[in-house]
Amino acid sequence: MILLVVDTQKGCFDERLYLFDTVRKNIKRLITIARENHIEVVYVQHDDGPGTDLDKSTDNYEIYEEFAPMEGERRFEKNVNSAFHPMTGLTEYLQSKGERDIIAIGVSTDYCMDATIKSGFEKGFKIYVPSYTNSTYDNPYFDKETAYKYYNEFMWGSRYAKIISVEQAIHLLQSKITTMNI
Repeated sequence: MILLVVDTQKGCFDERLYLFDTVRKNIKRLITIARENHIEVVYVQHDDGPGTDLDKSTDNYEIYEEFAPMEGERRFEKNVNSAFHPMTGLTEYLQSKGERDIIAIGVSTDYCMDATIKSGFEKGFKIYVPSYTNSTYDNPYFDKETAYKYYNEFMWGSRYAKIISVEQAIHLLQSKITTMNI
């Protein structure tokens, strides 16, 4: 099992997110518990290119301070929505380690999280998504609450991932169980 932290960068992890404080606290808590239980924490960072809010030559590209990777924790870079796109090397890395179970947390629910969860499912990974550990912003089609609920309560759970509570995620991390019957 790994904890996959998607795009929690300074340039996109801020107070504009749906339930920012709750999501921030939950992500920080899961990262801490994973580390305490020797569960690998893997980060994915999005690079939108020079002159953008997620330009890798700027401070905005760095992981939000409260979630910053520790020395030795793996980082993968992408310039597409899915963390599992072949350009990242993440799929090969996890397969080489025999990892099949992933707790996925991060932003943005309706972009990179959605693409990552669906792509991970298609590659045969078992994806767990703890409630209120991903978030997004308002967009032209949904307000941020509707977008969050659409993916977490409707789209992912019956198709691509197991939606679990933060407490269930903590149980997984503490017991190193590889599958959970919910």
